[in-house]
Amino acid sequence: MDITDRGRRLIELHTAPEILSVVNVWDAVSARVIADLPGTTALATASHSIAATFGYPDGEQIPLDLHLGMIERIVHAAGDLPVSADLEAGYGDAGETIRRAIGVGVVGANLEDRLAPLAESVAAVEAAVRAAEAESVPFALNARTDTFLKPGDRPTGEVLADAIERGTAYLGAGATTFFVPGRLTDEEVEELVAALGEQRISVIGVPGAQSSTRFQDLGVARISYGPWSQRVALTALQDTAAALYAGEGIPATTRVLN
Repeated sequence: MDITDRGRRLIELHTAPEILSVVNVWDAVSARVIADLPGTTALATASHSIAATFGYPDGEQIPLDLHLGMIERIVHAAGDLPVSADLEAGYGDAGETIRRAIGVGVVGANLEDRLAPLAESVAAVEAAVRAAEAESVPFALNARTDTFLKPGDRPTGEVLADAIERGTAYLGAGATTFFVPGRLTDEEVEELVAALGEQRISVIGVPGAQSSTRFQDLGVARISYGPWSQRVALTALQDTAAALYAGEGIPATTRVLN
């Protein structure tokens, strides 16, 4: 399957009635382990997790070349599965960063607004869309807003209205889906879907959040898990190490996955 086919497939997965569930990966072996599962239809990277792997904090602190190098390894490990990359806020040039990501085989991306002024954020989405069009690659752009992550002291209704305004603008600029990370209530999801349409909203799964089945019932297009998949793996590693220090052995249920 070539990059054009993978791009078309990723867009189809975002727009299908069934929710797209993507478990975020951070290196080649995590990508291979998830890719080997029968239920996996696409992979997504987690910028936070890739940065942590190399010892960098989140927030575009990891050099772009190093970040893209790991993404390329993930794309190769994914085989024919389409890969969406978390490219943070585009490293100061959303169009060029998208172009370079396509160059390593990516066919979709998260692009966050960090609550920049609306016109600036829309321009970044437009630049990303133009870059994909210039490369002639079908591209699933998952435009993210931080309105629910950084609400400040604003009332919930104002935060929701801000999100809807941004989502309307980003989707109008060509984004495939509108990513609203945060702990959302059913009512907030329903209002977002009512305003922006079914199969247009993307959410994050966090501890205690609704199930993917519930989000599907609410009309959500995609659920991903950001750094939480790496945190689950690291929790298991630390818990196992503590058990080993306490004199226990390697769990008998451990599988050889590498």
